[in-house]
Amino acid sequence: MTEPDANDGHDPRVIATTLPRRPGSRVGRRAAVGPGRRTSARPRPSSATSEAPRVISADVARRYLALHHLLAPPRSLPPGTASVAAVVDRLGSLQFDPIDVAGRNHDLILLARVDGYRREMTEELLYGPDRTLYETYNKGLSLVPTADMPWYRVAWDRARRSHDGGAFDEHAPLVEELLTRIRETGPMSATDVEPRAAIDWYWRPTNQVRALLEALAEAGVLGLARRDGNRRIYDLAERLFPAELLARRASPREAFRHKLLSRYRAHGLLGSHGSAELWLGTMPWKETGFEDGLPIKSAARRVLQAELVEAGTVVPIGVEGIRETRFVPADQIDVLDRAQREVAARWTPGGLRPGVAFLAALDPLVSDREFLRSLYGFDYLWEVYVPAPKRRWGYYVLPILFGDRLIGRIEPRIERKADTLRIVGLWWEDGFDPLAVDGFVEAFAEAIEAHRAFGGVRRVAWPRVVRHRAFVAAVRARLG
Repeated sequence: MTEPDANDGHDPRVIATTLPRRPGSRVGRRAAVGPGRRTSARPRPSSATSEAPRVISADVARRYLALHHLLAPPRSLPPGTASVAAVVDRLGSLQFDPIDVAGRNHDLILLARVDGYRREMTEELLYGPDRTLYETYNKGLSLVPTADMPWYRVAWDRARRSHDGGAFDEHAPLVEELLTRIRETGPMSATDVEPRAAIDWYWRPTNQVRALLEALAEAGVLGLARRDGNRRIYDLAERLFPAELLARRASPREAFRHKLLSRYRAHGLLGSHGSAELWLGTMPWKETGFEDGLPIKSAARRVLQAELVEAGTVVPIGVEGIRETRFVPADQIDVLDRAQREVAARWTPGGLRPGVAFLAALDPLVSDREFLRSLYGFDYLWEVYVPAPKRRWGYYVLPILFGDRLIGRIEPRIERKADTLRIVGLWWEDGFDPLAVDGFVEAFAEAIEAHRAFGGVRRVAWPRVVRHRAFVAAVRARLG
């Protein structure tokens, strides 16, 4: 994994406006008012605009987010690669994480939105003949549209500049050996070459072969031909992508602005602040001489945000009870208007029967944890990196969305050898009774069935605790 921007590259004088807008691109996405502690005060205007923003209720904000995230209802998109592409177009990018307990992160994001989703759908877009998606660093390692490469490649270019004066010089003979082998014999993984002595690499000492292959991919010299499980198979980028696409570059300023917009698109109601993780990759993190007139760190983000607001690409919005101004992508204002009409008319989300979704730990809907607490009253911590004795819930626990509310948590595990989807744990938020809410048992059973089918297993195993006995019996009756 690279630093948020330990990369740089090419001439910042390149003018991004010479690039045609990517097919199907969204002009704007994200406006609303921001996270913060509940207060009776009206939202404060953002520093990016002096005008008082439009103010919406918390109910409208929750409804808008369900609609924006294609979760009203869940699994409403038909099966197929076109629906995967539609989700990526709406959210901008999908964060990749290799942990595959209940499904990998991007698979869980798609499973919540695409009916009958299977991982092969995304793999076809990533590794098929058209390669309309590819992996690169955005908010961590992410899947992004290949058509957006001229903007996202700023991460490649800055990494190339960093590695050219570091790992590529220090290990030049091995770099040349690896590139020659791939050039002459085709795609390879780190396990195809005899390991060399470990070197210091990010968080821990790593085999030189693996480290340098990763560095070459970070710099855009190599790309992923495919994954075998989580084993990365590398090939030359020039053999994976069209030469004319590789030759196009947005200016660094345009590229970072595009990446910041992708973050506003992904969440739907992001503010101006929040944890550093929210903003990874959206701004230059250190000076390299190729900042295109931008400052570094949060100062750059403030400049770019102001430019997005000035251009009308994102629209400031206030949310009652939340202090910070949020931002909605301009092309989602009609969705916000629809949310307001639905709430006023007391319709269900999308005007359809509410459904249940198990949200991925890195789903953009739950990425702003502070806002999640403020808007939903839901305190979520992904505890995979928390020592077992200190966990409050469990290793891989997912939020449960019902309609436009977060009402509980579930810990599913796909155990393929046992041919079982095991529900390790199940928790409800205070005041929520799953048997007392019309339609919840049916909706929950549908989400369980979708997860079981995605995992390719036959059975579902439930936690054997007294408090869930009646609910589990009701769900089993539905599943048959």
